[in-house]
Amino acid sequence: SSDLKAFERRLTEYIACLQPATGRWRMILIVVSVCTATGAWNWLIDPETQKVSFFTSLWNHPFFTISCITLIGLFFAGIHKRVVAPSIIAARCRTVLAEYNMSCDDTGKLILKPRPHVQ
Repeated sequence: SSDLKAFERRLTEYIACLQPATGRWRMILIVVSVCTATGAWNWLIDPETQKVSFFTSLWNHPFFTISCITLIGLFFAGIHKRVVAPSIIAARCRTVLAEYNMSCDDTGKLILKPRPHVQ
């Protein structure tokens, strides 16, 4: 019982420590996505875009080009995993805890399931 409490405390502490970093990564992703969408809109409505080559049109719209490259770079750096890190940890813990007839919520609190009746 004390081992379970210690495990639960450590799990909730670990997930809570991930939350600030996760929030920052989410904000970065949102800002870069909005910049990319805004830049894409300006790039698409520009009448010159259809008249010049693809690379020239990108050169004419550096805001879109830089924000798009940044967004692609963030995905290659694994931002899609960082923004959901706490839920990945909780899901992996649920998988392991299922073997012991337990589960946990998204904050790391343990959920003890009733024992199945053997007949």
